Amino acid sequence: MISQASPRTTLLGILCAIGGASVLSINDVAIKALSGGYPLHQVILTRSAISMAFILTFIGLTGSFRQLRTRRPRGHLLRVSFVMLSNITYFLGLAALPLADAVAIAFVSPLVVTLLSVVVLHEHVGPRRWAAVAAGLAGVLIMMRPGAGALHPAAVLVFISAFTYASTHMMTRRLRDTESAATLNFYVQCGFILVSTCMGLIVGDGHLAGSGNPSLEFLFRPWVWPPAQDWPVFLATGLAVGIGGLMVSQAYRLCEAALIAPFEYVAMPLAILWGVTVFGQWPDATAWAGIALICGAGLYTLWRETVNRRRR
Repeated sequence: MISQASPRTTLLGILCAIGGASVLSINDVAIKALSGGYPLHQVILTRSAISMAFILTFIGLTGSFRQLRTRRPRGHLLRVSFVMLSNITYFLGLAALPLADAVAIAFVSPLVVTLLSVVVLHEHVGPRRWAAVAAGLAGVLIMMRPGAGALHPAAVLVFISAFTYASTHMMTRRLRDTESAATLNFYVQCGFILVSTCMGLIVGDGHLAGSGNPSLEFLFRPWVWPPAQDWPVFLATGLAVGIGGLMVSQAYRLCEAALIAPFEYVAMPLAILWGVTVFGQWPDATAWAGIALICGAGLYTLWRETVNRRRR
């Protein structure tokens, strides 16, 4: 069992989770806006370069670059792999789904954290929280809109992203004793820069584009030099990931995963707001039903965790 944090540390972790999730919602808006005209590898490379500049500046102003030395390269490699798989699958799904739908499906992640906390962290989960997990998964199934024997492929991509995102936080908990939030995010951006550069060299000429599928077009579209009016959007996604990534990583370093995860739901109303104001997309009745089940299950999980902590 993981030791409990002090009330002050818990509050700081919760505030980092809320702030980080709010800032990262800006990244979702920017990525969706860019997904219609730029390739995924270009967006990720540009975003990561901006994020890396921010992280290095942050380290230089607040700490020492010696913290980037690590004795746990395998742990970083596994965590970076989870982050990259989570981001790539989420962005490909986001290109084809309304913003609120994609974010809602991704928010099954706190429920996955509950599952993984049993397997990886050996935490106890009672029958009521298992019921919440089942309700949340039912909400995801509703939002995947199964029909004619098939599920929406973009929704499946986001669902995969939720699992790998939860796995990322399990690794954050395992690395927290020796690695700072800045170190964790530094290696993530290194991984993104490497992978997106390789993707650009392989598919950057656009020879695999032309399928007509929004997700595949985002993956294989050729490199495009951005006009001046699009640079603020690239800057927004880079800074959002740099700032939000640091805050969320710090939250999971400070507090138990099952406690922190539900606070990321603050991004759900923001996603609906951004979807309506930026893209003119209102959730339909099916989406509202799925959102209610997923968010309700996650918030119930938070309430049960609060009750259990008071009993300990």
